[in-house]
Order: sequence, then C-alpha cells, then structure tokens
Amino acid sequence: MEQKQKKSFFNRFLDFVEVGGNKLPHPVTLFVILSLIIIVISEVCVRAGVTVTYTGFNQKTKVVEEITLSAKSLMNAEGLRYIFDTMTPNFTGFAPLGTVLVAMIGVGVAEGTGLIQTVLKKMVMSTPKKLLTAVIVFAGIMSNIASDAGYVVLIPLGAIIFLSVGRHPIAGLAAAFAGVSGGFSANLLIGTIDPLLGGITTESAKIFAPNYFVPATANWYFMMFSTFVITILGTIITEKIVEPRLGTYKGTHDVENISELSDVEKKGLKWAGISLLLFLALMAYLTIPANAVFRVDGSLNKFMGNGLLVAIMFFFMIPGIVYGAITKSIKNDKDVANLMGNSLGTLGGYLALSFAAAQFIVYFSYTNLGTIVAVKGAAFLEATGFTGFPLIVGFIIVTAFINLFMGSASAKWAIMAPVFVPMFMKIGFTPEFTQAMYRIGDSCTNIISPLMSYFAFIVAYSQKFGKENGMGTLISTMLPFSICFLVAWSIILVIWYFLGLPIGPEIYPTMPIM
Repeated sequence: MEQKQKKSFFNRFLDFVEVGGNKLPHPVTLFVILSLIIIVISEVCVRAGVTVTYTGFNQKTKVVEEITLSAKSLMNAEGLRYIFDTMTPNFTGFAPLGTVLVAMIGVGVAEGTGLIQTVLKKMVMSTPKKLLTAVIVFAGIMSNIASDAGYVVLIPLGAIIFLSVGRHPIAGLAAAFAGVSGGFSANLLIGTIDPLLGGITTESAKIFAPNYFVPATANWYFMMFSTFVITILGTIITEKIVEPRLGTYKGTHDVENISELSDVEKKGLKWAGISLLLFLALMAYLTIPANAVFRVDGSLNKFMGNGLLVAIMFFFMIPGIVYGAITKSIKNDKDVANLMGNSLGTLGGYLALSFAAAQFIVYFSYTNLGTIVAVKGAAFLEATGFTGFPLIVGFIIVTAFINLFMGSASAKWAIMAPVFVPMFMKIGFTPEFTQAMYRIGDSCTNIISPLMSYFAFIVAYSQKFGKENGMGTLISTMLPFSICFLVAWSIILVIWYFLGLPIGPEIYPTMPIM
C-alpha cells in the first residue's frame, strides 16, 4: 500500500472538513438558504424582544455615544418591501463585484496578449524554486497597501505561478490568500486601514483620557516584525501541510512548459516594462507632490479607494497592449475589446455567487443580527474578568470568532473599541496595544469565513482547477493557516507584552502611569 495508509489526526480532521463542506449545497444555493434563515431568525428575534445597548463610536457624528439596537424583522410588510426594493442595488452595490470586474478588465488584456505568461516565465526562471512560496506570501502581505487589489490580482497569480512550475495551483492560491487576507494586519508600510482604526481608537480612548491621541503608526513596529513571521509561517504551512495534502495536480489545466524566452518575447517584455515605468512616473506625479491632482486636502485617502482600482486596471492594461502590439498578439482595437470581453465572460459563476452572497450579507446587517452577535460576544469577554495573559488571548479569540460573522474591520472595531479600549486602559493596557490585539483576531479568521467579501470570488476561481472544489475545499485548505497564525501571532504579542517592547514609535503595551 502506498503512503496513504497512515494519516495524522489533523489531516483526517481536514479531510472531514473538506468532505463535509463539499457536501453542502452549491455556494449559490447555500447563500440563498442562509438568507432565508436570516429572514426567519430576524422575526424570531423581534418577537423575543432581542435588543442590545452599547457605548459605540458613531462614524457619522464622529462621537462616542450610547447606542441601542433592536433586531429588525424581514418578515413584516416593511421587511418584505426592503427585500424586493433592495435586491438589485444589493447586487450592483456589492463592493467586491466592481473591484473584481474592473481589475479583471486590465488583467484580461495582459493575460490575453501573453504578457502575464511571459512575466511568469521570467519570474520562475529568475526566482529560486525554494523561494517561490515565500515570495508569493510576502507579496500577498505587502499587497494590503493597495486596498483589495491583492484579492483579484495576486490570488489568481499565485495559482497560475504554481501551475507553471508543476505544483498544485490550489496550493499557490492558498499561499497568496494566506498572505493577502490572513496577514492583513502585517505590513512593512502604513496602509489606509491604520489611520481608520487609529481614529476609532482615539475617540474610544478619550472616554478614559480626554486628550489621548492614537497615531496611524500605532502598531507599525509590531506589523513590520509580523510581516516576516507570517511570511515564514505561510511558507512552512504551504509546503509542509497544504501541498502534501493536496497531492499531485490531476486537473485539465495544462502545465505550461518553462522554456527560454524568444527574441520577440524579450522585445515585448522590454517595451512593456518601459511603458509601465512611464505610467508609474505619471502616477507618481499625480500622487506624490503636496499639491498633486489626486490629493484632496493633502490626503490620498479618497484616491486609495476607487481611484487606485482604476490605476491597477491601467497598470495591467497599458503594458499588456504594448506587449501585444510588439508580439503581434493583438492587431487592432477590436482585439483589445475582445480580450476584455473574454476576461469578463469567465466570471459568470462569480456573478451568480455575488448576487446571492450580497443579499445574505446585507440582510445580516439590516436585521442588526451582526451587531447583536458582536456586542453579545464582547459582553461575554468583559464578564469573564480575565487579566494579563488570559485576557490578551481571550480578547484575540473572541475577536476572531466575531470576525466569522461580521467581516468589516472598521465596523467591528467601532462597536468593540468603546467597550474594550477604556476598560483595558483601566487595567494598564495602552489603547494601541488593545488595537494590536484586535487586529490579530480580525486577520486570522478572514480566510475561513464565508462572510469575508472575496470568499465567493476565491471559491469560484478555485473551481477553474477542479469543479469539485467547493467551500469545504477552501476552508479545509485555509484552516491550518488560520490556526497557526492565530496561535503564533498571539504568542508573539504576549512575549511582546512581557518584554515591554515598543509596538510603534514611542508606543508601548502598558500605560506609563496608572
């Protein structure tokens, strides 16, 4: 008998998760069922008089105030009107939908002309195979500064790169997903989420200390250190746990032979690179100077949303067109338009999935069930009375659990921060350290939560490499990353706390005077 004889308990557990998960209905059907369940539960909660009161940061008024929320029903006249009136805008307003479609226009051109394949060829030939996994995980972590671009660009690229060197594409997809989403709170640079969370933490800290201010660099040192830890862990988990379990890829996608670049490919790559440098120079001119066009009141925050997405589209499209013109893979504007259409045409399954997922996520929010779960979970932790090590670990675990039901990092923090930041200040933790705890829990379960905005897209994309790949496959593949990241990151933060190391410039885990 082959090596299949003995499987560890952990591998048997992952097999159970995969088999059980894949026996669930099609993801579209599953989200429809979940939406119906939310509708019924909302009515039950209303009849039971479920309500929560908490001190929360109101993002509209920018003040901390007492908020009372009751469950809202979708089974009464108002709820039914809401279901029918919002079904279309729920779908068209589903944030990941526009992100995916716009990004895929540019990626489709670059892929259709052969540019991406050539770049991958060059990358594979230039990067030592031993470093390939680490490079993908690291790139995923760093992609967080580009908002959601990593989800729609790097995760598919991870699968393609692994396939091109004869490795299992789902392992490449998993490595990229682990970096992009599981490592969301690690980075060498300050991203858009840092000032957003810092603002909420500042307002919450003012409940206890009116003049307290939390800068965007509050967790910077810890984030930088975490970047290398998550890169190493992600690499080890991919190569020692995920890939061996997936085995040899036996799908229908051909493994591209890696051969030397032809002269025309080299020429195309050269001019594509020049066009990309010119585009980057233009973007630098439009963003870096203090009075740059894309700066509003000196800030790039507005551009970092939708504007950056368009820039990413052109980042792929412009060199793709140049490469195609040099190599003759495109001859006129009709070819470019066809490549765009072909790229969007592959997303039919994702569109159907987005329609169903959007309804479920909006219903969960409208009924206030997501907020109720978050507040009740926070109240449970507050009631335990833990301190020190148990408190740190307990808070991270509760945050990770709540993250399974409420995906938005800022929305969760707006509810939890006013409760926990002042409470933890009273026992000696700085607001910045509490924020670091929150960010660990918020990151680690992104990759196993079907409520994570891009989960549906990743499931749909994984099915390109095997129609049997469902939610169970993705969750069981990502579970080792989630568990290891949660355990290792928590241990590191506890060590950081006991050693009293700075988590940011002149910022420490404990309050100077208590």
